[in-house]
Amino acid sequence: MLSDWQFIGIFVAIAAVFPGAPLIIARFISPRKPNPIKQMTYECGIETVGDTWIQFKVQYYIFALIFVVFDVEAVFLFPIAAAYGQLALFAVFEVVIFVLILAVGLGYAWRKGALEWF
Repeated sequence: MLSDWQFIGIFVAIAAVFPGAPLIIARFISPRKPNPIKQMTYECGIETVGDTWIQFKVQYYIFALIFVVFDVEAVFLFPIAAAYGQLALFAVFEVVIFVLILAVGLGYAWRKGALEWF
């Protein structure tokens, strides 16, 4: 019978093989037809005119981070909403505290002007 550590070793080996094998197989069987257009650096959008090293507003990144925080909040709240009938009163208070902490964070970001797009 295998010990617990041997199961972990087998799991780690399989976890290395599953992503590695397709990459190695694709390296050998994929077609290689390089040309100058394929070798160019890809930039989405239109070709830039002038200096491409411009400074972006930090607010765009902060806006994206706030979006991610509230997106994760929705992921955490969905199972709670699905099992609301089976939750104890303590769990409901925990959810209320969780939402209040996020509301305070939203109020702080709003007051600091992080949600202003322009």
